[in-house]
Amino acid sequence: MVTCQRLTAFLDKYLDANAVEDSSWNGLQIEGRREVRRVMCAVDAGKVTFEEAAARSADYLIVHHGLFWKPDNPSIRGWRRERIDLLRDPGISLYASHLPLDRHRVVGNNARLAALLNGTIREEFLSCGGKCIGWIARLDKARTVRSLAGKLEKELGGTCTVLACGPSRVRSFAVVSGGVGIRGVSEAIERGVQVFITGEPCDVYHLAKDAGINVIFAGHHASETLGVKALGGLVKKKFGVEADFVDIPTGL
Repeated sequence: MVTCQRLTAFLDKYLDANAVEDSSWNGLQIEGRREVRRVMCAVDAGKVTFEEAAARSADYLIVHHGLFWKPDNPSIRGWRRERIDLLRDPGISLYASHLPLDRHRVVGNNARLAALLNGTIREEFLSCGGKCIGWIARLDKARTVRSLAGKLEKELGGTCTVLACGPSRVRSFAVVSGGVGIRGVSEAIERGVQVFITGEPCDVYHLAKDAGINVIFAGHHASETLGVKALGGLVKKKFGVEADFVDIPTGL
């Protein structure tokens, strides 16, 4: 068992929650019961997630995408109140970590994606909110672009969209989970990497083709499952509490 206050303080410090300017209000968004015996981790906040947390008797919920964003209206009424009640009534705390979790060197979405592909991190990549959130990694042995996509599909689920516009065998890749649009592809081109891996598709076919770079879109949701999963494992090991990752795919 650990207290809500102690667990929150650990997460804030470990993730360096305030180091990056973010559209998310990172940290403890809803405070629940004092004692934490069971933690649940998921990618997204929402009614389905909250109902699953209650069904699992979770005391503390850690998500990548929380409830409160800037400059959204903070009024708690109507449908907003209804979903918050799903946490408040059973006393479940909600902790959100957006860009801090993307960029973390150990449990971050992008570090875990690089490790999944057996890449060794070499450089930071793509500044966002005053800090770099992605990584450039190198492979020990050249691999085909299709084999990288196949590994992502096997481990993350879903289907990758591949723009095979560069060399068929590659040694370097840049990775940024979620959705970063054309800016990520453009920086990958400028940095000379052979594959750019991200989540959400964007219309960059001709850019990739003309520049000769491979792009893999693994899905916004799928590319952001690894961070909260790794963070839950860390919390379980450090505090001796139950910690489950629950995947609730969005299809996006």
